Amino acid sequence: MKPKVLVTREVFDDVLVYLSLYFEVQSNQADIPMDADTLAARLSDKQGAVITLSDRIDGKLLARCPDLKAVCNVAVGFNNIDLTACSRAGIMATNTPGVLDDSTADFTWALILATARRVVESDTHLRSGLWKGWYLKQFLGADVHHATLGILGLGRIGRKVARRASGFDMTVLYHSTRQADPDVELACNPTFVSKDELLARADILTIHVPYAPSTHHIIGSPELAMMKPGAILINAARGGVVDDAALVLALTSGRLAGAGLDVFENEPALNPALVGMKNVVLTPHIASSSAATRHAMAMLAARNLVAALTTGKPPNLLNPEPSGDGSGQ
Repeated sequence: MKPKVLVTREVFDDVLVYLSLYFEVQSNQADIPMDADTLAARLSDKQGAVITLSDRIDGKLLARCPDLKAVCNVAVGFNNIDLTACSRAGIMATNTPGVLDDSTADFTWALILATARRVVESDTHLRSGLWKGWYLKQFLGADVHHATLGILGLGRIGRKVARRASGFDMTVLYHSTRQADPDVELACNPTFVSKDELLARADILTIHVPYAPSTHHIIGSPELAMMKPGAILINAARGGVVDDAALVLALTSGRLAGAGLDVFENEPALNPALVGMKNVVLTPHIASSSAATRHAMAMLAARNLVAALTTGKPPNLLNPEPSGDGSGQ
């Protein structure tokens, strides 16, 4: 008898076909989000699951899923998974790194350009029938070329963003928990600086750090106050790394010229003040959402699940030493 697995949200048909070669698959192609009780009930007799960021995997849920052996996230981030609880329950957890780096870097640049050059605001103006013709000071924005780009977090995506900056003849600064190796710096040509210097010098600050307790509100009121007046903030990383309430104040006060945001605290809810701001570009967590990339993410999650339940060695294992004491707590 094939192991039973759950696919918690809609995926591509060929991903389901692939999974069905190995498993008895129950899928949610209707794409109806599940609350915690529904998810636990659906997982109670399953050995594995392909999950998304909207699915919270914690000790309380795992205690109701005695047969579960693997949860495979369709995302590079994994703050929806309690890795400690998974390890204690002997459950493998995986993510999908690498396949979305270029698409997310591309989209970061889409946010940079759209915010700096007021693309969304001017598009709305035109579509509303308000445009009466050309004039000199119409929708004046900020130049991206030759500006100073600050990158907070020079991981895989941050490096891709830095490399793209060369086409705009930018000065690129970065800050990470540690300085990158010389070969990495040579490949994407950024300069390592302190966090304070990064904030003070960047005309455009883009964030590329994972969400964790240590990065919660890594950009808050003190950091926003240190940023160059008239700077632009870009966040296509994770909600919660920016204090959205503090950002609203920085934008309304004129401290910052604008922001491009793909992620939000408590999403899908967002700070309502952001909605009415013309100097803010808002997108619904779609930085990786090209057809090719989202397909690659789903297929990688499926391959992780197959490897987990057939060999016990998925390629993108997040908790390499699950203790398996069965507590689920």
